Order: sequence, then C-alpha cells, then structure tokens
Amino acid sequence: MLDRILLTNDDGIAAPGLAVLEEIARGLAREVWVVAPEHDQSGVSHAVSLHHPIRVTERGARRYGITGTPGDCAVIGVCHLMAEAPPDLLLCGVNRGANLGMETVFSGTVGGAMRGPIARMSDGGLPQPSAQASYASCWRSAGVKRPASM
Repeated sequence: MLDRILLTNDDGIAAPGLAVLEEIARGLAREVWVVAPEHDQSGVSHAVSLHHPIRVTERGARRYGITGTPGDCAVIGVCHLMAEAPPDLLLCGVNRGANLGMETVFSGTVGGAMRGPIARMSDGGLPQPSAQASYASCWRSAGVKRPASM
C-alpha cells in the first residue's frame, strides 16, 4: 500500500468521476489528497495559469478546489500543499470521455497527469469511454474495473 496519492481531474471537484477515483485510491493508499479545479477545465491540455491569481479553497480534510487548470492543481498539490510529504502517485480522472487519438493533445486529464513525470513521480490518467448519452451508469464500471487494472 502506498503512503499518499494525489488526485486531480479536468471535469471539476464535484464531478462524479472524481468521486469514483477517490474510492479507488482509498484502496491503494493510506492518504488520499484531492486537488481539483473548481470548474470544468476540459480541453485545456497542458495549460498553466499565467495571468490571474490561483485561489485555493479547502473543501475538507486533504481536499482542495483550485481556480486553475488540472496542471495547476497538480503543481499546487505536489509543490505547496504536500511539499513536506510528497505523494507517491498522481492520478487524474476518472474522465468523462475516452481521450483517444487527437483528443489526447487537448485533454485536461492528460495534461494534469503529465505533471507527474515533471515532478519525478508516477502518474496515470483514467478515461471513461461511453457510447451512452448519459455517463451515470458508467461510473459504476470504472469503480469495479479500475482497481484490478492498477
């Protein structure tokens, strides 16, 4: 079991996929930290905020909302909020969408996950493809299938 995992996403801190990822991460680490955008940041790729201040709002124990991109969230989490005891793993998702082909270029999920290697840590992005108009039923499958694949 890992000591600490940092979670982020691009769909926002209230996204159902992030709740699924939290559940998955609790089975993998003693501490789970969530640092996610306050609002949907889909399509921002590897962007970081340069021209406006980034606000950090504590949303609970080891849970923070950030007024920035998934990349900002990963950096704020690793370099500031968890600086004294960095995470062992950065996970980004569970994303609403498959992130296949050209989508990976624009994906905020991929952008957030790619901050892991920059900080010299392991990372992973978790897409959730669906042919359904609503993703409501898909989140259950992610919660069941992902722990086994990790």
